[in-house]
Amino acid sequence: MEISKGVEMLHLDFHGSIIHPILLWDGEIAVLIDTGFPGQFEDLRMAMEKVGVSLDRLKVVILTHQDVDHIGTLPEILQECGNNIKVYAHELDKPYIQGEISLIKDAHLENPTRGKVDHTLTDGQELPFGGRIQIIHTPGHTPGHISLYLKQSKTLIAGDSMYSVNGNLGGIHVPTTPDMNAARLSLKKFLEYDISSVVCYHGGISDVNVNEQILRLSQQ
Repeated sequence: MEISKGVEMLHLDFHGSIIHPILLWDGEIAVLIDTGFPGQFEDLRMAMEKVGVSLDRLKVVILTHQDVDHIGTLPEILQECGNNIKVYAHELDKPYIQGEISLIKDAHLENPTRGKVDHTLTDGQELPFGGRIQIIHTPGHTPGHISLYLKQSKTLIAGDSMYSVNGNLGGIHVPTTPDMNAARLSLKKFLEYDISSVVCYHGGISDVNVNEQILRLSQQ
């Protein structure tokens, strides 16, 4: 689903559960935000090709956080694309993504995903992709969870800081959020932004009165 020019919300089906990586692209490069579950590499490749972006255009992967449904195909992407890919993530989740520490919520996995992080991100940092992206550190779901504000289209890529249901923001997903106090403070950060649409990794897009929805959720 096209969010705006050069911004696509992908749909990956994992045993009936739909997740939504985001693809940004221009004439030169493509940027992928989150990568899906392990085993979804071919699904991801096909989803990209469906919108006319081949894997060889992919140059940047941005990870919102360490959970396995977000970093799952990173090893295969790196194996396929090699040194052409630069990976970005928050410094607090970097050691988990690289396998130096067991994943907080997936420590039971026998063969946890291993990746690399080339560049660490900090709160307020801007990246030059997709008409400029502002990084918002939104801990709670994980210590290094980030959300991304696409300045050109006023789109918030919320990762797992929120979820949505049928186009409405549902707030914080309590069962998968270890630090609820931090998560509530993270929601309040969004009030500083003029947001036209929110894309949640679980639930997809919400684009009706989103600033009012976020205000209401932040007061709960």
